[in-house]
Amino acid sequence: MIFVSVDDHVVEPPDMFDGRMPAQYADRAPKIVRNSRGDDVWEFEGLKIPNIGLNAVAGRPKEEYGVDPTSYDEMRPGCYDVHERVKDMSAGGVLASMNFPSFPSFSGRLFLTTEDKQLARAVVEAYNDWHIDGWCGAYPDRFIPMAIPMLWDPELTAAEIRRVAEKGCRSLTFTENPATLGLPSFHSDHWDPMWKAIVDTDTILNIHLGSSGQLAVTAPDAPMDVMITLQPLNICQAAADLVWSRVFKEYPTLRVALSEGGTGWIPYFLDRLDRTYDMHSSWTGQDFKGKLPSEVFLEHFMTCFIADPIGLQLRNEIGIDNICWEMDYPHSDSSWPEAPEEFAAACEKYGVTDAEIDKITHENAMKWYQFDPYSIRPREKCTAGALRAEVEGHDVSVKSYDTGRFERSSISLGELAGKATA
Repeated sequence: MIFVSVDDHVVEPPDMFDGRMPAQYADRAPKIVRNSRGDDVWEFEGLKIPNIGLNAVAGRPKEEYGVDPTSYDEMRPGCYDVHERVKDMSAGGVLASMNFPSFPSFSGRLFLTTEDKQLARAVVEAYNDWHIDGWCGAYPDRFIPMAIPMLWDPELTAAEIRRVAEKGCRSLTFTENPATLGLPSFHSDHWDPMWKAIVDTDTILNIHLGSSGQLAVTAPDAPMDVMITLQPLNICQAAADLVWSRVFKEYPTLRVALSEGGTGWIPYFLDRLDRTYDMHSSWTGQDFKGKLPSEVFLEHFMTCFIADPIGLQLRNEIGIDNICWEMDYPHSDSSWPEAPEEFAAACEKYGVTDAEIDKITHENAMKWYQFDPYSIRPREKCTAGALRAEVEGHDVSVKSYDTGRFERSSISLGELAGKATA
């Protein structure tokens, strides 16, 4: 098998902005400082942004998972060191990876609130240059580059899409719901410059769950398990917004990837789309010109999963050309370094054919993102077995990184909000 993960994450290294900012802004770039508790936190324009524990738990025992900030010393080096990341990928049998940001948030919304927008623009451009040239450029056969937007200005975002496309990047992360950030929704024409730049450059829009800064919750005193269980609902909402919006009608070649949302819910969602259209379009005014909304979804959306046996069982109801695999390294949902074995076991259980496996594990991703690792690395060296052989002896054992600084216990959503405010 050959594995390309369309959803992993990078914990940005402290030196990422060195030499990439314009001279007048060099001393105002985000920087890492270690506070009195021993946490490594990003500082930017008066804000302090911690590295949340669940974002960097690869290689740690589950008993140490938590929400406390961590230092780089408490992370596996593959979280932030590109050379160690590639070793971890090979040891996990994974050829290539697309990495979402961490401290700027999945959609880069951190810079939306920056008062000095010229500074914000410089930081976004520097971030994208680091990600494309520094992180992905170090191993072009191992990474699919992805840019962050300038959420405060669709014209600037459009310009950035075109700029990074010239550098070979045709993937953009974006928020699942602009309205929650105080921005115009997907239903307005506000984002038209961005949509046009995306389709002109054949770029994929990636919507990651949680990228709006809000997750589905039921009550302030609900345990964290409730929020974690309901995370895919955000992706479902984003898909519904876009299907019923004007966007695909006016930009018929636009393609959207739903990241970390899973796939098992999609057959019901497609059925619900079509029933809604049948029962209500006469008075809501929706018109897909002879198509069903489920067909519109299948034309425009790619979905992905970490471990989703029900999705594999229902793969033909979802659309075998619309499914990709993800590892989610180094987050707490990841099964690294045994993610390929987890996937293979589910495929065997549900009779997934070799041709279907190839589409899910790498062919769909390579097609969607115009990614061709074979131009650099021979195909026979791209398999899980060949990659693991290259790094034989690389340590992937579970290790405790807990220095005893934190008391780990159950926490409610309300308590988490209090910790975030503090």
